[in-house]
Amino acid sequence: MGKRRCVPPLEPKLAAGCCGVKKPKLSGSGTHSHGNQATTVPGSSSGPLQNHQHTDGNNGRENVSDLTLGPGNSPITRMNPTSGALSPLTRPNGTANSTKNLVVTAEMCCYCFDVLYCHLYGFPQPRLPRFTNDPYPLFVTWKTGRDKRLRGCIGTFSAMNLHSGLREYTLTSALKDSRFPPLTREELPKLFCSVSLLTNFEDASDYLDWEVGIHGIRIEFINEKGVKRTATYLPEVAKEQDWDQIQTIDSLLRKGGFKAPITNDFRKTIKLTRYRSEKVTISYAEYMASRQHCFQNGTLHAPPLYNHYS
Repeated sequence: MGKRRCVPPLEPKLAAGCCGVKKPKLSGSGTHSHGNQATTVPGSSSGPLQNHQHTDGNNGRENVSDLTLGPGNSPITRMNPTSGALSPLTRPNGTANSTKNLVVTAEMCCYCFDVLYCHLYGFPQPRLPRFTNDPYPLFVTWKTGRDKRLRGCIGTFSAMNLHSGLREYTLTSALKDSRFPPLTREELPKLFCSVSLLTNFEDASDYLDWEVGIHGIRIEFINEKGVKRTATYLPEVAKEQDWDQIQTIDSLLRKGGFKAPITNDFRKTIKLTRYRSEKVTISYAEYMASRQHCFQNGTLHAPPLYNHYS
């Protein structure tokens, strides 16, 4: 059973990419045996965002990547807003507590769209929103098209005040995800925005001390060159990819740049942190509907946008 921590045990202001390409074919980069079935895990991609590696540059940020959900994403969920920090989960063994109030709201995604729209069209940035400004680790994800292909995803494991954190990572994920070119005005109508807030970080007792579909995981390991690497998946990834725990761990190792054969003894050396996530997603069409009185003939006029916020 893991040991609970109130805040993520990471260095200040670490940035991380939460998502990558659509469901991959498991091929070519190492296998492991699970029961009587051999499984092959995907290889890592090039570049710091893909390799889950600590970097000394980039303002001390850690750039890592993850896998997206496939086309069968769950429907958009309307979350109930509440102020204040997330209360600790009380049910044992990582089971969900359906009575827990949620902090993440659709308005957070609308604010991200506001920030991106104003940036792309050269308007002044919107005023601060009304939702809570409590600090949370957070991710902002952009997807595009009917199949919701990843278009950018970067966040931080360090708690940031939501107003400034969402503004910063809206633009970072949209414009500075090194896997993709910057988002453009023309792409706005096809976009989906997701905001994920992370909580309940716990030290796991071993690499299997977490539950698929319940926990996000972050691993730390020493690669074959003696260099410390990290990798993370948000809670929904393993379930959507139909992976078991070992497949997920091995995929993270490959994405973190580990190229040697993966043995069970090596898996036991991994330091694993598990966490929970609240997530909400809206489409550009839903954003437009919520802001329709700010638009005239399809053009957003910056001053009315400010009316949404105190």
